Amino acid sequence: MRRRRRESGEGQLGCLFGLALLLVAVFIAYKVIPVKVRAADLRQTVVDEAKSAGTHRDAQILKYILAKASDVQLPVTEDNVKIVRRANDISIDVEYVVPIEFPGYTYNWHIHHHADNPIF
Repeated sequence: MRRRRRESGEGQLGCLFGLALLLVAVFIAYKVIPVKVRAADLRQTVVDEAKSAGTHRDAQILKYILAKASDVQLPVTEDNVKIVRRANDISIDVEYVVPIEFPGYTYNWHIHHHADNPIF
């Protein structure tokens, strides 16, 4: 004699939990990815300015970095940028904090860009 099991939707709770987890991941990505893209844009500007250090003075480099940070809406001030020019090379450091607002929590993302380049 065969017994038949009755299935009464026992897998629905796991499906709802997985869907909720997916929605949380999408929301976090929605908040974080735009900041990551803007930070990468600023990092490229820092690298480009380090490469052109032979033709730009420190004040010009600072001006370009601050202008780019303003364009991409990142909270970078003059105090966040450190330019060290030596005889044969230049080092540029930009360190800042971007607050990312989540419901009930604010995450402070510390971002640091660094570029070293020889001066020709």
